[in-house]
Amino acid sequence: MSLFVVDVESDGGLLGVNSMVCFGVVKLTEELDTTFYGQTKPISDKYDERALSVSGFSREEHLTFDDPVKVMSGFADWLEENSKGRPILISDNNGYDASWINYYFLRYYGANPFGWSSRRIGDLYCGMVKDMWAGWKKLRTTKHTHHPVDDAMGNAEALLKMKEMGLKIDTK
Repeated sequence: MSLFVVDVESDGGLLGVNSMVCFGVVKLTEELDTTFYGQTKPISDKYDERALSVSGFSREEHLTFDDPVKVMSGFADWLEENSKGRPILISDNNGYDASWINYYFLRYYGANPFGWSSRRIGDLYCGMVKDMWAGWKKLRTTKHTHHPVDDAMGNAEALLKMKEMGLKIDTK
């Protein structure tokens, strides 16, 4: 099994009504040198300007992005090329990130290579330190910029630091 840290930016909070803008993925290895970046054009006319602005793109820019069918197919191919066994999705907020990826894979690709499960970094850390409210984001090295590859990279770095602290996690 291979672990992939995922981060998503969207133009609103409602799957199927709002649109995923872009997403970044980092394969969890010691080198953190395998990444994927996808940008998807809007799937509806409904969007929240404030939510979209977090990604750093205007609506006009967002309209020029690739069709979700093309992006999700390319992402599925990339996952297959870079996975040993079933890929596992890990994120900062899998209620958000995994939901968007699941929706887009099912709607625009027909299947989700990640399956129905994912892992949340904060829960792993809280369990490690036995404190439900422990903050783990201090373990990031890469600045959290809302560019999804940067954010996924920082989260992957935190996981590697958690490994140094004793978390049993496969990074091969």
